[in-house]
Amino acid sequence: MSSTVTRPDGAGAPAGPSVVAPAAPPRALTARRRRPALIGLSVALIAAGGLLGAFAVLTTGQHKAVVALAKPVAEGAVITDADLTEASITLDPAAIKPILAVNRDAVVGKRAANNLHAGALVTKEDLTDAPLIAAGQQLVGVLLKPGQLPSTPLTPGTAVLVVSTPGEDSAAAAAANAANAAPPFTMKAKVVRVGDSETTGNRTVDLAVAGTDGPALAARAATGRIAVIVAAKGQG
Repeated sequence: MSSTVTRPDGAGAPAGPSVVAPAAPPRALTARRRRPALIGLSVALIAAGGLLGAFAVLTTGQHKAVVALAKPVAEGAVITDADLTEASITLDPAAIKPILAVNRDAVVGKRAANNLHAGALVTKEDLTDAPLIAAGQQLVGVLLKPGQLPSTPLTPGTAVLVVSTPGEDSAAAAAANAANAAPPFTMKAKVVRVGDSETTGNRTVDLAVAGTDGPALAARAATGRIAVIVAAKGQG
């Protein structure tokens, strides 16, 4: 839409050509055209702020190489270098305190304080220096046949009970004990080492017992009439 303006050239002179002036665009239309641009700019600024925040978090995190388990380690077993590997993580001191990879040698030779699983990070709480043979205890090697010990492998530090079993020549004594409901003789012990299985299936298990029980355990083990069972939790 446009309008014309008549400009006189002089007194009594006829009117000259009319000049066409552009019409101003409606304000409402201009505002509508600017609004999508503003929205787009706002979205771009918000996205840029989020990216900058994420970048700041990543750059401020401390990526460190730490010690992890390459394979499972049973409780009480000695940790070797082959059991370990390294992992790179962002440390969060408030959540976990793993052992740094530069201190890997300090882990080798320690015993596992609990069952360690492959892939887990190693912490100080997972390691122990406590001796398996306490002061005043004796170490007795016991040769056991299949059936005299659990099929589940025994590990160092496991609390067990050594139970006397009746022999073939003591059927009368076994019957008398059964009649009197007398429990079998038991002795508390702790596994220190489990030897390799022989071709016959037998294996030697080193047991730590109280100093007063060492001779009795050795004498009973010589007869072969014993069995080793895993003690209940806390019984050892």
